[in-house]
Amino acid sequence: MFPISPTRLAIALLVPLLLAGCASEPTTIAVNDTFYANIAKGGTLDPQAAASLLSDYRQARGLPAVTIDPTLMAVAERQAKTMAAADQLSHNIGGRSLVVRLKAAGFSGLKAAENVGAGYHTLAEAFSGWRDSPSHNKNMLMPGVTRLGIAAVRAPRSKYSVYWAMVLGVPDPKVEAAQQAAAAPAAQPAAQPAAAPASGTTQLQFGGAPMPQ
Repeated sequence: MFPISPTRLAIALLVPLLLAGCASEPTTIAVNDTFYANIAKGGTLDPQAAASLLSDYRQARGLPAVTIDPTLMAVAERQAKTMAAADQLSHNIGGRSLVVRLKAAGFSGLKAAENVGAGYHTLAEAFSGWRDSPSHNKNMLMPGVTRLGIAAVRAPRSKYSVYWAMVLGVPDPKVEAAQQAAAAPAAQPAAQPAAAPASGTTQLQFGGAPMPQ
């Protein structure tokens, strides 16, 4: 793998039912100040803020919003940490492609895409850089996406200072329905009706107790 300069954008990696993209050149975007936490200086990425930013961007174009997915969060965090440790921007660190990593994490969706980046110090910069790259922007605007995982890892001794990974997923409706059904409380058995009196007799009750005949 040849080294990637801060000004080079890697072409999106295409695989069956999976898309990926990477970028490294930081730019800026006019958004609320809450998106400007400086990761390089010890700031913390807010995944919910990222979901809100991406949701607004998608909904303005008629696409569904995204919510944080624990499985995709774990995949994104692991990838960002792996890239930071290797000081390398790649989808295939250690020979583990996005497909392999998603399967290992137990992702059961229909489709997924990954954007990775390095050198962005804030969420606003990362979003702007991906938005301005056609391949990464295509991932962020992929139809059907409703799940998000995102991570930023500070690596002060690396050449980029901060490594980013964003994983987007299209869930499988059948799998989600099965999971919801399994998580639902078990239905209580229906109460059995009281036995009817034998034919040819009359049963009288007073205060809920049978009266002697």
